[in-house]
Amino acid sequence: MKHRPVNLNLLSIRFPVTAWVSIAHRLSGVFIFLLIPLLLWILQESITSESRFMHMSESLGRPVVQVGLWFFLGALLYHWVAGIRHLCMDLHIGETKAGGRLGAWMVIVVFLTVCGVIGYWLW
Repeated sequence: MKHRPVNLNLLSIRFPVTAWVSIAHRLSGVFIFLLIPLLLWILQESITSESRFMHMSESLGRPVVQVGLWFFLGALLYHWVAGIRHLCMDLHIGETKAGGRLGAWMVIVVFLTVCGVIGYWLW
């Protein structure tokens, strides 16, 4: 008789930091991919006429839209930083278990530091 798990609870599995960084990299890529057509449409609408530009300017001034744009920029920044880590791994830098863990923590620290500096600068 085979003893297979009946119900695998993914929330009970403890992922290492490298897995979380990799999963977040993929999710940020999907988020960016889904929002780029919307941003291109906003750009297209804003350059068609002066009245459409004014309308898009007012729309982009709404808090909900600004929060969405900040999430997009945050996802873009995170994806860029994590992508550099993956490029380094393609060059055989940080391929060991310890190197991968250090690289994952570096992605988190660099992302949070840059977000903090930008937030402080814009505040």
